This record gives sequence, structure tokens and C-alpha cells, in this order.
Amino acid sequence: MKFDPKIMQAVEQLNYRVTVGDVATRAGLEISLAQRGLLTLVSETNGHLQVSERGEIAYLFPRNLRTILRNKSLRLRLQEWGTRIWQVLFYLIRISFGIFLVISIILIFVTIALIAMSSSRGGNSNSRRHGGGMPLFLPHFWFGSFFNRNPHRQVQNRSAKQKHHQDRAAEQLNFFEAVFSFLFGDGNPNANLEERRWYNIGSVIHNHGGAVVAEQIAPHLDISPTQAIDEAYMLPVLIRFDGRPEVSPTGDIVYRFPALQTTAANKQENSLAAYLREFFWNFSRVGTEQTLLVVGLGFLNLIGALILRSLLSDGAIAVQLGGLVAFVQSIFWLLLGYGIGFLGVPLVRYFWIQRRNRQIERRNQQRQKYALALNRADANLQHKIQFAQQFAIQSVVTQEDLAYTSETELLEQEIERLDRTDSDSRHLLS
Repeated sequence: MKFDPKIMQAVEQLNYRVTVGDVATRAGLEISLAQRGLLTLVSETNGHLQVSERGEIAYLFPRNLRTILRNKSLRLRLQEWGTRIWQVLFYLIRISFGIFLVISIILIFVTIALIAMSSSRGGNSNSRRHGGGMPLFLPHFWFGSFFNRNPHRQVQNRSAKQKHHQDRAAEQLNFFEAVFSFLFGDGNPNANLEERRWYNIGSVIHNHGGAVVAEQIAPHLDISPTQAIDEAYMLPVLIRFDGRPEVSPTGDIVYRFPALQTTAANKQENSLAAYLREFFWNFSRVGTEQTLLVVGLGFLNLIGALILRSLLSDGAIAVQLGGLVAFVQSIFWLLLGYGIGFLGVPLVRYFWIQRRNRQIERRNQQRQKYALALNRADANLQHKIQFAQQFAIQSVVTQEDLAYTSETELLEQEIERLDRTDSDSRHLLS
């Protein structure tokens, strides 16, 4: 049996006693899905149904429901193991890009060093015979540029390490994680946008007693101009939360959601923003100094690959030296492709993010416009909201007005009900 984690999380957040409306509001689920999920969950966890005298149902769950499900369901155990394994694998994937960068730099410059040393030996012999060494000028120039400044570079490296540790403490990213973040970013900041959207809409309905007007929902939706004319954007909301329209004498339409008007406990209004705000994409959460380090190594890797290409262009040196040089020649295009992609992918991603953020800004401004219009409601809109409040009620399923609960035997419940009736009668007579 498959259990919806959103329902389990909502039950835990609502203190293990809920109604269908409570869960639908909290999890942003369709009423039918929330109801089926609760019935399945209460059955599998040995929970209880509580029915009020008005026929409203509350679901009571044990506080160790996850432990019960884990013990009964092999599927849940496998999901937990799979999640843990994937977390390890994904972490290895993340750090692999930084590891490959370091390996690439080492392979490239060790190969350059081997070729330079071989050429130097050959050059010294040629110099003794011919008195020249011009063919070796370019390799010696680049080789010396990387290794002849060691004292100064060691001081820089020590300083870079100190700053790197400061950045890592601030950003909680090591170097290898920083490489992945620089290349691919840190994920979609709006991955749970739809969950947030439906939670906000459910909360708006809950906060207004289960009856709203379309203008109160608009700041949380993406509305096209054609939908705004006839309030067609309310159809998905009605379907999800089992709502129904009500028409005022003046022809205004309000929307009532009976399933969200029943709750298991008196709750305060859910706090939420005036409109659904999408988060902007960030290029990376890596600190500036770490970014400079990663970019610098990326350029170092690419420049080294280009130098190596000129040295291996004819292929003769690889055949002559063999070993590591021959191996690097066999994978050279992989190294060069990685060097180009290491700088090319973030560049493309940067412009893609700029375009994406402009779209997000437009959608945020549109929703904000609807929120401002709601705050500055004219007389017609205020009249619609007042009409909607006629249908705004909230029914609480309390322990005192239960007609049935699966926690006790029916006979005991009937005796308790009769005792309450007699007590109420005597209280009225007195």
C-alpha cells in the first residue's frame, strides 16, 4: 500500500487529530485524495474514527504512526533505504566534478613537465652540436611561468586556504561541493511552488471560514487575461477543494467550500504572505573567494589543455615517451572538452538564469497587482466579500459532541450518550 508523505506530514503537524479539510488545507491536496489517504492511513496504523452528532468525522492517529507503518510495510523500508543510498550516490556525483578537475590539472601539467624535460635533454644535446635551442622556447616559457614563482605562490596558497576555510564555514561547502555549485547551481528554489500555492489557497479559504470571492484567491494563481474576465481560474480550486459557487441577488459569485469548514480543533488563522512570491534563481551560493578559486583553476585547466594540444599535435612525442604521455594523448579530447565545458556551462547558465528571473519578476508583479487591488477594494468588491461571509462558518469536532468513536465499544458509547442527555435535561430543569 502506498502512503502519501504529504498526508503523514500534515497529520504530524496537526497533532495527530485531523479532519479531511484540515489535511487538504495543510497539504494542498484534493479533497478526494485527502479522504482516501486518511482512510488508508487510519486503517494501517490502528487509528480511530470520531463522528460528531452532526455526522462530521475526525481521524485520530497514534503518535508513533511512522514506526507502525515502517514495521508493517516493506515498501516504506525500501524507500528509506533507497533515499539514504541515493543521498550518498548524489554526494559522490557532486564531488566527482571537483575531483576530475584536480585530476585533469595534475595529468595535464605532469605531462607538460615530462615533455619539457624530454625536450630539454634533447635540446641540450642539440645545443652542444648546433648551439641552438629555439624549438624549446615556448614549452620552457609556459613551464617556467607555472613553476618558477613557487615562493610567492606558496604565500598566496596559504592565504587562499585561510580564506577558503572561512568561506566554507560561512557557506558550509567544501571545495569539491563548490565546484558542483559553480557548474550547476544549487537546485530549483521553487521546486515546491505548487505545494506552497495550494497551501496558501487552502489557508485563505480556512481563514475566511470556508467562503471566499475570486479576488481573494487571485494573488496566489497565475492568471491569463482571458481567465480574469469570467473567473475561470477558480475552476481548479473548486475541483481540488470540492467547492461550489453561490450567486448573490446582485449577480455576484462567491465560492463556498463545505469540506474545509470542518476542523478537528479551534485553530488560529494560518499566517501567509499577501501573494505567492516565487524565489529568484541564484547563480551559486558559493562565496566570492571560493568562486575566484574555482574559476582560476578552470582557466588554468583550459590553458594547460591548449598548451598540451600544441605539444601533442604531431603525436610523435607520445609515441616516443609512451607511458603517461601516451595515456594522456588517448584521453586528451576528454580533458579539453571538460576544460571548455567547465567554463562554458556556467556561462550559458548565467544568461539562462537572467532570463528566468525576468519571467519570475513579471509573474510576481502580476500577483502583487491582484493583492494590491484586494487591499484597495472598491464598494462592489467589499459588497461581494460581505456576501461571502454569510456562508462563512467553522464547525469543530470536539470530544464532547461525539456520537461515535472507534476507540470504545458501542454499548459504552450509548451509555455515555444517555448519561450526557440526562445530565443536560436535569440541568435545564434546574
